[in-house]
Parts: sequence; C-alpha cells; structure tokens
Amino acid sequence: MKYEVFTVGALDSNTYLVYEEKGGEAFVVDAGGGFEEVTERANSLGVKISAVLLTHGHFDHILDAEKYRAAGIRVGISARDEYMLTHHRDNLARYMGFKFGGAAADLTFSDGDVFTFGNLTVKVISTPGHTAGSCCFLCDNACFSGDTLFNGSVGRTDFPTGDHDTLMRSIKEKLMTLSDDVIVLPGHDEPTTIGNERAYNPYFGELC
Repeated sequence: MKYEVFTVGALDSNTYLVYEEKGGEAFVVDAGGGFEEVTERANSLGVKISAVLLTHGHFDHILDAEKYRAAGIRVGISARDEYMLTHHRDNLARYMGFKFGGAAADLTFSDGDVFTFGNLTVKVISTPGHTAGSCCFLCDNACFSGDTLFNGSVGRTDFPTGDHDTLMRSIKEKLMTLSDDVIVLPGHDEPTTIGNERAYNPYFGELC
C-alpha cells in the first residue's frame, strides 16, 4: 500500500489517495475538496480510483463527494451518517456559511465490513462519538482515523450526534486494541502511531 495526503478546504481537512504500489486500483478517504488535484494525481500514477470512503458526514469531509460520483466513482459512508450527505444542519455546512447542494451514497457500511480494491483490503471500524456514524478504515498497517483520533488529541463531541463518553469508549475498545506500530492518519493535522497516542495523548488518562 502507498498513500498520498492532500490538505484541502477551509478547515484544512486531509484527503488520502491510497493505491497499490505497482499501479492498479485505488481508493480515496474523505472528500472535503481537491477533487481535481486528487484525480489528476491518480491519472499521473496510472491508478484507477474505485471508491471514496467517507469517515463521517461533516461538510469538510464530504463537500466534493458528488464530484466523484459524477466521474463514475462510488461514494460510501456509514449507514448512520448517510443522512448527513443532505442534512445541512447536522453536516454543519449551513452553520459555516457554505452552500452545499448535497450528495448521495452509492453504498453504506457498518462495523467489520471489508472492501477489496485490487490487492488492497480495507476493514471498516465503527468508532461513534465524533458523530454517531464515525468510522475508521484499517488498510495494511495504517488506520485512517477521520476525526476520531488525532496526534495528541481526540475529536470534538459538541456537534449534533456527538458524545464524549461514546468517543472515548470507541477509542479504547476499537483503536487501542491495535498494535503500537499502526500508523494513524487523521482527518486533520499530522500522522501519528497508536503507540505514540497510547503513551502521550493527554486524553488517555480517561481510559485507565
């Protein structure tokens, strides 16, 4: 597995292009912007984007979803967050002054679902808390954590469907069971590892 990160949009969200090392299929994690840049890079690499997997339904992670669909690329989101693709209040677009015409999902998923793109296998890990339907994606030794877990922090829970206790339980039961060397690729800011967060994340005192 190889990946490239594109920091996009007004809130500097991370979009990831994930692809096979020797060409072939690829998938994208989150679609907060940068459609043209991401697809042009995929073309230059000679890889075909088969799907976009959304970690959750907030506007800064879904704004370009419909552009991918218009290009014939499937868009997937958790069943619990699917409504956010068109619900302007809960996806926060209206509150942030963005005009967002909405999108649709070609597929929905839940905890434990597995997708295969060429030689890449992606496992869905349901991690509610930031939103009710927040998910992470595990591919090889990398965990795409969306807004659930950050380098030195955790996701906000003061938005619609967020809940702090649920978030911390998700991290403890789903992410802290992963190996220390698993790379964490978050929805904002810099990457980290499970081991680093286990040792230094100040929120993790709550998990003891």
